[in-house]
Amino acid sequence: MKKNVLIKALFVDIGEVLLTDGWSPASCRLVAEKFNLDVEDLDKRHKEALGAYELGKLTIKEFLNLVVFHKKRKFTIAQFQKFMFEQSKPYPEMIKLVSQLKEKYALKIIVVSNEGHRLNEYRISKFKLDTFVDSFISSCFVHVRKPDADIFHIALDCAQLKASQVVYIENTAMFVEVAQSLGIKSILHTDYESTRAELALLGLELTE
Repeated sequence: MKKNVLIKALFVDIGEVLLTDGWSPASCRLVAEKFNLDVEDLDKRHKEALGAYELGKLTIKEFLNLVVFHKKRKFTIAQFQKFMFEQSKPYPEMIKLVSQLKEKYALKIIVVSNEGHRLNEYRISKFKLDTFVDSFISSCFVHVRKPDADIFHIALDCAQLKASQVVYIENTAMFVEVAQSLGIKSILHTDYESTRAELALLGLELTE
C-alpha cells in the first residue's frame, strides 16, 4: 500500500546522478591523453567556454572550435565528438530507483541540469531518459544555468508545484544549498545506498 506522502515530484540532476558526467575536467584529461593534447590549455579553454556552451549560446561545433580546434589537428571534429559522447555511461541502480519511485508514488520527474544542447539530446536519447522523465529543465533549453536560482523557479513553474512538494537529488553541494534556500528538500547524492535511505526518510520508500 502506498504511503500518503506530500512529495509530488523529484527534481534530479543527470551528471553523476543518473549518468556519468557528460563533459567535466576529468573528461578533459581523458581526451587530452587520447588525442595527445596539452591538458592545461584544454582545461583552461574548457572552463572559459563551458558556461556559454551549457547556456545554449554555442553549438557543439562552435564550442569545440574554441576549445580544441583553434589549432590544426590530425583528427576531425566528428572523431573527437564521437569519443566525447562515448564517455557517457549510465548508473542503472539510480535510473531504476527513480523509475520505481515515479511508478509507486505517481511522482513527476523533472531533470534540472547544466548540459550543452547536442550532448544533452544524445544522453536523453541514448539512455532513454524520456521514458520516465516528464520534463527536462536543461540549461541549454532554458538558457539559465545552476547555481542561478531561476532554473529552479522554472522547474517549479513547469511542474506546477510548491517547493515544499519537491525533493531534489544533486551531487554538487553548492547547487543543493541553492535549492534548499528556496525551500526544496534536497539530497546531496554520493551513492545509491545513501540516497535511497534519505529518500525513505522523506517517505519515498521502496521495499524489495
